[in-house]
Amino acid sequence: MIDWTHWHNEPVLIGGLIFLGWLYAILTGPLRDRLAPGAAYPRRQAVCLYAGLVVFYLAVGSPLDQVGERFLLSAHMLQHQLITYAAAILFLLGMPDWILRPVTSRPGLRPILRFLTNPVICGLIYVGVMTCWHIPLLYDLALQNRPLHIAEHFTMFGAALFFWWPLYSPSKDFPPLSYAGQMLFLPAVTIGMTPVFAYITFSQDVLYPTYEYAPRITSLTAAGDQLLAGSMMKLGGMTVMMLAFAISFYRWYQADAKKTGGPVSAR
Repeated sequence: MIDWTHWHNEPVLIGGLIFLGWLYAILTGPLRDRLAPGAAYPRRQAVCLYAGLVVFYLAVGSPLDQVGERFLLSAHMLQHQLITYAAAILFLLGMPDWILRPVTSRPGLRPILRFLTNPVICGLIYVGVMTCWHIPLLYDLALQNRPLHIAEHFTMFGAALFFWWPLYSPSKDFPPLSYAGQMLFLPAVTIGMTPVFAYITFSQDVLYPTYEYAPRITSLTAAGDQLLAGSMMKLGGMTVMMLAFAISFYRWYQADAKKTGGPVSAR
Protein backbone atom coordinates (compact mmCIF):
# COMPACT_ATOMS: atom_id res chain seq x y z
CA MET A 1 0.00 0.00 0.00
CA ILE A 2 1.00 3.65 0.25
CA ASP A 3 4.10 4.62 2.18
CA TRP A 4 3.30 8.20 3.20
CA THR A 5 6.85 8.67 4.49
CA HIS A 6 8.50 7.96 1.14
CA TRP A 7 9.94 10.95 -0.71
CA HIS A 8 11.85 10.46 -3.95
CA ASN A 9 15.56 11.21 -3.79
CA GLU A 10 16.73 10.07 -7.22
CA PRO A 11 19.95 11.82 -8.31
CA VAL A 12 18.36 13.05 -11.54
CA LEU A 13 15.49 14.73 -9.70
CA ILE A 14 17.29 16.07 -6.63
CA GLY A 15 20.49 16.85 -8.50
CA GLY A 16 18.61 18.62 -11.29
CA LEU A 17 16.63 20.84 -8.92
CA ILE A 18 19.68 21.64 -6.79
CA PHE A 19 21.68 22.47 -9.91
CA LEU A 20 18.99 24.84 -11.18
CA GLY A 21 18.78 26.55 -7.79
CA TRP A 22 22.59 26.81 -7.57
CA LEU A 23 22.88 28.14 -11.13
CA TYR A 24 20.23 30.78 -10.43
CA ALA A 25 22.04 31.81 -7.24
CA ILE A 26 25.33 32.18 -9.12
CA LEU A 27 23.79 34.16 -11.98
CA THR A 28 21.86 36.52 -9.71
CA GLY A 29 24.71 36.79 -7.19
CA PRO A 30 28.40 36.74 -8.14
CA LEU A 31 27.76 37.06 -11.88
CA ARG A 32 25.01 39.69 -11.68
CA ASP A 33 27.35 42.66 -12.19
CA ARG A 34 28.73 41.03 -15.32
CA LEU A 35 25.32 40.24 -16.77
CA ALA A 36 23.51 43.40 -15.66
CA PRO A 37 25.85 46.03 -14.18
CA GLY A 38 24.12 47.98 -11.44
CA ALA A 39 21.06 45.74 -11.26
CA ALA A 40 19.70 45.05 -7.79
CA TYR A 41 19.24 41.50 -6.56
CA PRO A 42 15.83 40.32 -7.93
CA ARG A 43 14.39 39.39 -4.56
CA ARG A 44 10.75 38.93 -5.61
CA GLN A 45 11.74 37.03 -8.73
CA ALA A 46 14.03 34.78 -6.71
CA VAL A 47 11.15 33.93 -4.38
CA CYS A 48 9.05 32.93 -7.41
CA LEU A 49 11.83 30.85 -8.95
CA TYR A 50 12.64 28.91 -5.81
CA ALA A 51 8.92 28.48 -5.04
CA GLY A 52 8.53 26.99 -8.52
CA LEU A 53 11.30 24.48 -7.83
CA VAL A 54 9.67 23.55 -4.52
CA VAL A 55 6.26 23.06 -6.16
CA PHE A 56 7.84 20.88 -8.84
CA TYR A 57 9.46 18.69 -6.19
CA LEU A 58 6.25 18.44 -4.18
CA ALA A 59 4.46 17.30 -7.35
CA VAL A 60 6.93 14.59 -8.40
CA GLY A 61 8.97 13.85 -5.26
CA SER A 62 6.36 13.67 -2.50
CA PRO A 63 4.12 10.67 -1.69
CA LEU A 64 1.65 12.17 -4.18
CA ASP A 65 3.84 10.68 -6.91
CA GLN A 66 3.40 7.16 -5.51
CA VAL A 67 -0.37 7.60 -5.34
CA GLY A 68 -0.53 8.96 -8.87
CA GLU A 69 1.83 6.36 -10.30
CA ARG A 70 0.23 3.27 -8.77
CA PHE A 71 -3.30 3.96 -7.60
CA LEU A 72 -5.26 7.02 -8.78
CA LEU A 73 -5.44 8.75 -12.14
CA SER A 74 -6.92 11.79 -10.36
CA ALA A 75 -3.77 12.07 -8.20
CA HIS A 76 -1.64 11.86 -11.34
CA MET A 77 -3.76 14.60 -12.89
CA LEU A 78 -3.14 16.80 -9.85
CA GLN A 79 0.59 16.27 -10.35
CA HIS A 80 0.35 17.43 -13.95
CA GLN A 81 -1.61 20.52 -12.95
CA LEU A 82 0.96 21.48 -10.32
CA ILE A 83 3.73 21.07 -12.90
CA THR A 84 2.07 22.81 -15.85
CA TYR A 85 0.32 25.60 -13.99
CA ALA A 86 1.96 26.53 -10.69
CA ALA A 87 5.56 25.42 -11.26
CA ALA A 88 5.83 26.66 -14.85
CA ILE A 89 4.29 30.08 -14.14
CA LEU A 90 6.47 30.61 -11.06
CA PHE A 91 9.56 29.62 -13.04
CA LEU A 92 8.88 32.24 -15.72
CA LEU A 93 7.98 34.92 -13.18
CA GLY A 94 11.26 34.24 -11.42
CA MET A 95 13.48 34.76 -14.45
CA PRO A 96 15.00 38.27 -14.96
CA ASP A 97 15.44 39.38 -18.56
CA TRP A 98 19.18 39.85 -18.15
CA ILE A 99 19.71 36.17 -17.33
CA LEU A 100 18.20 35.20 -20.68
CA ARG A 101 19.73 38.00 -22.73
CA PRO A 102 23.07 36.24 -23.48
CA VAL A 103 20.99 33.62 -25.31
CA THR A 104 18.12 35.69 -26.70
CA SER A 105 20.41 38.39 -28.09
CA ARG A 106 22.50 36.03 -30.22
CA PRO A 107 21.81 36.80 -33.90
CA GLY A 108 22.18 33.16 -34.94
CA LEU A 109 19.54 32.01 -32.46
CA ARG A 110 17.02 34.79 -32.96
CA PRO A 111 15.20 33.24 -35.97
CA ILE A 112 14.82 29.93 -34.12
CA LEU A 113 13.69 31.61 -30.91
CA ARG A 114 11.30 33.89 -32.80
CA PHE A 115 9.72 30.81 -34.39
CA LEU A 116 9.51 28.85 -31.12
CA THR A 117 8.02 31.77 -29.17
CA ASN A 118 5.39 32.52 -31.80
CA PRO A 119 2.06 32.18 -29.93
CA VAL A 120 0.69 29.70 -32.48
CA ILE A 121 3.76 27.48 -32.12
CA CYS A 122 3.67 27.80 -28.32
CA GLY A 123 0.05 26.71 -28.26
CA LEU A 124 0.65 23.82 -30.66
CA ILE A 125 3.63 22.57 -28.63
CA TYR A 126 1.59 22.54 -25.44
CA VAL A 127 -1.51 20.93 -26.93
CA GLY A 128 0.60 18.43 -28.88
CA VAL A 129 2.72 17.31 -25.93
CA MET A 130 -0.23 17.02 -23.56
CA THR A 131 -2.30 15.14 -26.13
CA CYS A 132 0.46 12.67 -26.96
CA TRP A 133 1.16 11.82 -23.34
CA HIS A 134 -2.52 11.04 -22.71
CA ILE A 135 -2.65 8.41 -25.46
CA PRO A 136 -3.39 5.24 -23.42
CA LEU A 137 -0.46 3.19 -24.72
CA LEU A 138 2.11 5.91 -24.05
CA TYR A 139 0.55 7.04 -20.77
CA ASP A 140 0.45 3.52 -19.33
CA LEU A 141 3.94 2.76 -20.60
CA ALA A 142 5.24 5.79 -18.68
CA LEU A 143 3.58 4.44 -15.52
CA GLN A 144 5.49 1.17 -15.92
CA ASN A 145 8.84 2.70 -16.85
CA ARG A 146 10.42 5.10 -14.35
CA PRO A 147 12.83 6.89 -16.76
CA LEU A 148 9.98 7.40 -19.24
CA HIS A 149 7.77 8.72 -16.43
CA ILE A 150 10.46 11.24 -15.50
CA ALA A 151 10.70 12.23 -19.17
CA GLU A 152 6.92 12.67 -19.27
CA HIS A 153 6.95 15.14 -16.40
CA PHE A 154 9.92 17.12 -17.69
CA THR A 155 8.48 17.40 -21.20
CA MET A 156 5.13 18.50 -19.78
CA PHE A 157 6.95 21.16 -17.76
CA GLY A 158 8.84 22.29 -20.86
CA ALA A 159 5.65 22.43 -22.92
CA ALA A 160 4.00 24.46 -20.15
CA LEU A 161 6.83 27.02 -20.32
CA PHE A 162 6.01 27.47 -24.01
CA PHE A 163 2.30 27.76 -23.20
CA TRP A 164 2.78 30.50 -20.60
CA TRP A 165 5.49 32.34 -22.55
CA PRO A 166 3.04 34.53 -24.57
CA LEU A 167 1.60 35.75 -21.24
CA TYR A 168 4.55 35.85 -18.86
CA SER A 169 7.66 36.03 -21.02
CA PRO A 170 10.52 37.56 -19.01
CA SER A 171 12.41 38.46 -22.20
CA LYS A 172 12.51 41.96 -23.69
CA ASP A 173 13.78 40.46 -26.95
CA PHE A 174 10.75 38.14 -27.18
CA PRO A 175 8.11 39.89 -25.06
CA PRO A 176 4.59 38.75 -24.15
CA LEU A 177 1.65 39.22 -26.45
CA SER A 178 -0.46 42.35 -26.19
CA TYR A 179 -3.22 42.03 -23.61
CA ALA A 180 -5.80 41.66 -26.37
CA GLY A 181 -3.66 38.94 -27.93
CA GLN A 182 -3.39 37.13 -24.59
CA MET A 183 -7.17 37.17 -24.27
CA LEU A 184 -7.47 35.47 -27.67
CA PHE A 185 -4.62 33.04 -27.03
CA LEU A 186 -6.06 31.57 -23.82
CA PRO A 187 -9.47 30.50 -25.22
CA ALA A 188 -7.76 29.13 -28.34
CA VAL A 189 -5.55 26.81 -26.28
CA THR A 190 -8.52 25.82 -24.12
CA ILE A 191 -10.43 24.82 -27.25
CA GLY A 192 -7.37 22.92 -28.49
CA MET A 193 -7.30 20.89 -25.27
CA THR A 194 -11.02 20.08 -25.35
CA PRO A 195 -10.66 16.76 -27.24
CA VAL A 196 -8.29 15.46 -24.55
CA PHE A 197 -10.66 16.55 -21.77
CA ALA A 198 -13.62 14.96 -23.52
CA TYR A 199 -11.75 11.75 -24.35
CA ILE A 200 -10.85 11.09 -20.70
CA THR A 201 -14.06 12.36 -19.13
CA PHE A 202 -16.65 10.75 -21.38
CA SER A 203 -14.95 7.49 -22.33
CA GLN A 204 -17.13 4.47 -21.62
CA ASP A 205 -14.04 2.36 -20.96
CA VAL A 206 -11.26 2.63 -18.40
CA LEU A 207 -8.46 3.92 -20.60
CA TYR A 208 -5.38 3.07 -18.56
CA PRO A 209 -4.89 -0.56 -17.40
CA THR A 210 -2.65 0.45 -14.47
CA TYR A 211 -5.57 2.22 -12.82
CA GLU A 212 -8.15 -0.33 -13.88
CA TYR A 213 -6.37 -3.09 -11.96
CA ALA A 214 -4.89 -0.97 -9.16
CA PRO A 215 -5.93 -1.66 -5.54
CA ARG A 216 -8.75 0.69 -4.58
CA ILE A 217 -7.53 3.03 -1.84
CA THR A 218 -10.68 5.18 -1.95
CA SER A 219 -14.37 4.51 -2.50
CA LEU A 220 -13.96 5.50 -6.16
CA THR A 221 -14.12 2.83 -8.82
CA ALA A 222 -11.59 2.96 -11.65
CA ALA A 223 -14.26 4.51 -13.88
CA GLY A 224 -15.19 7.04 -11.20
CA ASP A 225 -11.53 7.94 -10.69
CA GLN A 226 -11.16 8.49 -14.44
CA LEU A 227 -14.26 10.70 -14.50
CA LEU A 228 -12.85 12.72 -11.60
CA ALA A 229 -9.48 13.06 -13.36
CA GLY A 230 -11.10 14.26 -16.57
CA SER A 231 -13.25 16.72 -14.64
CA MET A 232 -10.18 18.03 -12.81
CA MET A 233 -8.41 18.46 -16.12
CA LYS A 234 -11.33 20.38 -17.60
CA LEU A 235 -12.48 22.43 -14.62
CA GLY A 236 -8.99 23.04 -13.25
CA GLY A 237 -7.75 24.10 -16.66
CA MET A 238 -10.71 26.40 -17.26
CA THR A 239 -10.35 27.96 -13.80
CA VAL A 240 -6.68 28.75 -14.39
CA MET A 241 -7.42 30.06 -17.90
CA MET A 242 -10.24 32.28 -16.64
CA LEU A 243 -8.03 33.66 -13.87
CA ALA A 244 -5.24 34.38 -16.35
CA PHE A 245 -7.81 35.94 -18.71
CA ALA A 246 -9.09 38.18 -15.91
CA ILE A 247 -5.55 39.27 -15.03
CA SER A 248 -4.83 40.15 -18.66
CA PHE A 249 -8.08 42.10 -18.91
CA TYR A 250 -7.35 44.02 -15.71
CA ARG A 251 -3.83 44.88 -16.84
CA TRP A 252 -5.23 46.02 -20.19
CA TYR A 253 -7.69 48.24 -18.37
CA GLN A 254 -4.92 49.69 -16.19
CA ALA A 255 -2.68 50.37 -19.19
CA ASP A 256 -5.53 52.03 -21.11
CA ALA A 257 -6.56 54.13 -18.11
CA LYS A 258 -2.98 55.27 -17.63
CA LYS A 259 -2.77 56.36 -21.27
CA THR A 260 -6.01 58.32 -21.13
CA GLY A 261 -5.30 59.79 -17.72
CA GLY A 262 -8.28 58.05 -16.11
CA PRO A 263 -8.34 56.18 -12.80
CA VAL A 264 -6.23 53.03 -12.71
CA SER A 265 -7.84 51.60 -9.64
CA ALA A 266 -11.09 51.85 -7.74
CA ARG A 267 -11.16 54.39 -4.93
